[in-house]
Amino acid sequence: MPEPGSRRHQLLVLTICCMSVLLVSLDATILNVALPSMQDALASPISGLQWTLDAYTIVLASFLTLAGSTADRVGRRRIFQLGLALFTAASALCSLAPTLEWLVAFRMVQAVGGCMLTPVAMAILANTFTEPRERARAIGVWGGVVGISMATGPILGGLLVQSAGWRSVFWLNIPIGLAALALTVRYVPESRAPRARRPDPVGQLLVITLLGTLTYAIIEAPDEGWTSPPIVACLIAAAGALAWLVPYENRRTEPLVDPRLFRSASFSAATATAVFAFAALGGFLFANTLYLQRQLGLSALSTGLHLLPMAVLSLICPPLSGRIVGSRGPRIPLLLAGTGISASGLMAVLVTRSPHPSHALLSLTYALFGLGFGFVNAPITNTAVSGLPRAQAGVAAAVAATSRQIGSSLGIAVVGAAIAAGIRPAPWWIITGCGLAVLLLSTFSAHASGIASDHGSLRARSGRRISKATR
Repeated sequence: MPEPGSRRHQLLVLTICCMSVLLVSLDATILNVALPSMQDALASPISGLQWTLDAYTIVLASFLTLAGSTADRVGRRRIFQLGLALFTAASALCSLAPTLEWLVAFRMVQAVGGCMLTPVAMAILANTFTEPRERARAIGVWGGVVGISMATGPILGGLLVQSAGWRSVFWLNIPIGLAALALTVRYVPESRAPRARRPDPVGQLLVITLLGTLTYAIIEAPDEGWTSPPIVACLIAAAGALAWLVPYENRRTEPLVDPRLFRSASFSAATATAVFAFAALGGFLFANTLYLQRQLGLSALSTGLHLLPMAVLSLICPPLSGRIVGSRGPRIPLLLAGTGISASGLMAVLVTRSPHPSHALLSLTYALFGLGFGFVNAPITNTAVSGLPRAQAGVAAAVAATSRQIGSSLGIAVVGAAIAAGIRPAPWWIITGCGLAVLLLSTFSAHASGIASDHGSLRARSGRRISKATR
């Protein structure tokens, strides 16, 4: 067994953490390709497909912060192992779901396991790679695994759907999860925060209410109407939860999410960027799967092959982005990300007008999106993880991961609502808008010196809060 702290041990831990993100991200990309087959088999409306994806992301976003803080308190390896076991078992249940309702329920169980993987893996990386430049590069590699899932997921999903049906897309999670679990037991050291943070059940309930009611309103409004009593009630509940959450968390000594963290321009910009970037990703995958299979009549495998240019660039760009962040800061990768995503949305507006679009233009559209998305992960992850003291690495990672999942669920909900309403160019304009928002936010991202200044300020505030709590 390699000595803890050695280069070999660091690489082993990085590999295990990469397996966990592969487990989560591969599940999403494979499932998108299987949506039309799932819709036919389960007689599901568009809203049913949205709930298959968003039930997972809502639960994930709601409990990521709790999972991160719990891991800081009771042990990161322990929570990581529990997450791997639960995610793997729930994947097996998803493959056996007899109805859409059971599938959505099992996806929610899967999300409970998933919320213990992403933030805890980032916290483990932050404690394993303590040197800032090495940490940025490791996070770049870790983010590159999302590119691997985008490269392999659609093609593997297409092959599985055509050969064994949509249920088989959940089978791949089982061997990956079991292997990661065995390696974690052997090689990942236990780590905790020096001081445990107190639970925040009221804050947790408010977050769940905010995300659940807002997403329900967006998904169901095309069918029920924006002025129908259930939709109006959900919107009022979401607004009330947000209005209560911020002042309540400001009063707590140890809040679930400290609103004062967002006084840092770089931290706030990174969080907002994650929301818009992953809203673009969720909406882009959802809209393109339905467009390629329903409107162009392509098979699941052909859909995966068409998305390959996006996947390849999503694989190549993250390690390069991590190196740029480590040497020159986050601004350049974010500029490239915003440009690529917005240009891809504009291309899609033009290309999808034709009933027989050019394959070359479709490939260019997907390549531009892959380029943009490939550059976005490393800068937002590194800024968020570096924005809090290492003792609260789980909380920092959870904030970054939560913003991703919120963005993804909102992107699927909004784009799906536009598709259900029959507004054909709207999905692509929404994605363009998300890319322009990333481009605008990149102007607020600080250079490395500014980030260091922000970190010092955040650490000082955190130190004062801990001092106050221990008096």
